[in-house]
Amino acid sequence: MTQQQSILVSIILVNYNGEEVLPDCLSSIEKFIDIPAHEIIIVDNASTDNSLELVAEKYPQFHLIRQSKNLGFGTGNNAGARLASGEFLFLLNTDTVLTSNILPHLIDLMYADPQLGIIGPKLLNPDGSLQISVSPALGIKGEYQARQMHRDYQNITKKSLIEQKFQQIQEVDIVVGAAFFIRSSLFHQLGGFDENFFMYFEESDLCQRAQYQGYKIIYTPHVSLIHLKAYSIQKAANTMAIEYRRSQIYYYQKHRPWWEQILLRLYLFYKFFGEFLTTANPSSLKIIILLFTVKKSAVQVSVSN
Repeated sequence: MTQQQSILVSIILVNYNGEEVLPDCLSSIEKFIDIPAHEIIIVDNASTDNSLELVAEKYPQFHLIRQSKNLGFGTGNNAGARLASGEFLFLLNTDTVLTSNILPHLIDLMYADPQLGIIGPKLLNPDGSLQISVSPALGIKGEYQARQMHRDYQNITKKSLIEQKFQQIQEVDIVVGAAFFIRSSLFHQLGGFDENFFMYFEESDLCQRAQYQGYKIIYTPHVSLIHLKAYSIQKAANTMAIEYRRSQIYYYQKHRPWWEQILLRLYLFYKFFGEFLTTANPSSLKIIILLFTVKKSAVQVSVSN
């Protein structure tokens, strides 16, 4: 690729201690992504394993950004996006494996509709089964609907109905951040991810803000990739459980009406106060403390940006 040739797609991966999954992910990108005008940017969030050495030794052609601290998923992607030159950004988790060149289909969809801002491809579990990767708009009702859909998918009698539901391209409210295709111009217009989210809800927040601007979000099942799901989270389950609730509270403060914010806090208080009384789990106590300490950041991305 010549220096004068413009970049069409910037693939951005945020890595944190992903030594075990990086080789399969990066090898699949090398194998299947063959559009001529693309770049791969790896943002390392201060890994303590051999991730950096692995990338430097086996994938020196990829652009590696070394962060001095782990400031979270959204912040890492923002760092990559600031250096990206692509017309489109493909934000990809390191625990994914491509099985085909999915970019041409995503690019064609974007060019066909200027109001389309974000696309989520079909995600598969390692056994090839469907991994639910969309959600209704988050709130009391939306979270209930999302959890009910995931519960139904575990029910053998309802599983096929849900799989059929996701066999067509459709407009959705939220696609998960494991494989997130977005116009670069839109990403920068929105100010990227809100860095007050360390992990969880950051893609939901970005999708919501894109919709505020009149952009559509779609899910397409016509291309797919494997997602190992929650690889990095499993290594720090208790910490991430607390972070999930912190992000949830913050998201409600940004986007939901006051009465939903109160209902959420009441629900979390009774849920985790009861758990603390019966188990003395310090994580439950930390979540209770969050209910009284999480505040909106003074720096907010306005819906009128």
